[in-house]
Amino acid sequence: MAPRAQPLRRDDQPSFVLHAYPYRETSLIVEAFTRQFGRVALVARGAKRPRSELRGLLQAFQPLLLSWSGQQELKTLLHAEWRGGLPRVAGSALLCGFYLNELLLKLLPREDPHLDLFADYEAALADLAAGGDQATVLRRFEVRLLAAMGYALPLVREADTGAPVDPAARYHYAYDRGPRRDAPPSGPRLPIVRGTTLIALSEQRYPDAATAAEAKRLMREVLDHYLEQRGVESRRVVQDLQALEDETGKPDD
Repeated sequence: MAPRAQPLRRDDQPSFVLHAYPYRETSLIVEAFTRQFGRVALVARGAKRPRSELRGLLQAFQPLLLSWSGQQELKTLLHAEWRGGLPRVAGSALLCGFYLNELLLKLLPREDPHLDLFADYEAALADLAAGGDQATVLRRFEVRLLAAMGYALPLVREADTGAPVDPAARYHYAYDRGPRRDAPPSGPRLPIVRGTTLIALSEQRYPDAATAAEAKRLMREVLDHYLEQRGVESRRVVQDLQALEDETGKPDD
């Protein structure tokens, strides 16, 4: 009789929890974003028990070292350890973090490694925790996430001519081609955007509120296209919070 194959084991992998939900009576299913292996699904057995060491660890935005085993899509979590090195994300930045997590869950296939994207995510959390401008952090991560998925946004060259984008011009943004002076005669409606906004997105510098707002609208439409119109629940919460901040002049912590 051939020997039974041993479960594939991974030890002490830098990771973040994107989402966790109940599994049976005492366990959790954990969706983790790992540096070496991308998004991984893990069953954390007994994690809901009051005395479980995992209860306080398997939280979003905490830098962890995770160990697991298994050859199927759903692995078994063996050990979790806090690795530190990241300030705590709090206040309104938490909602932005949940938005990033939801984008990863909906766009990133399981077990598709993206080392650079992991670094981008960690940097985004650090910027949010440090009080960085939230809109700038979100736009930067959105652009880099799409590039990692193979949907890099052409921003500085016209799609039809290859000429540099004119800051004073208005463009129809074709999702798979980039900015076009003229809309195609048929097909879906394309978002209209100023050249100066495309350049601002490419440089990640927004000179005024109008440019920042237009960049946000464009990224929303582009993401909705690649999400195939699946809703992003956390986006609505972030929008509500930002509207409240605009009314009061300060975050509602």
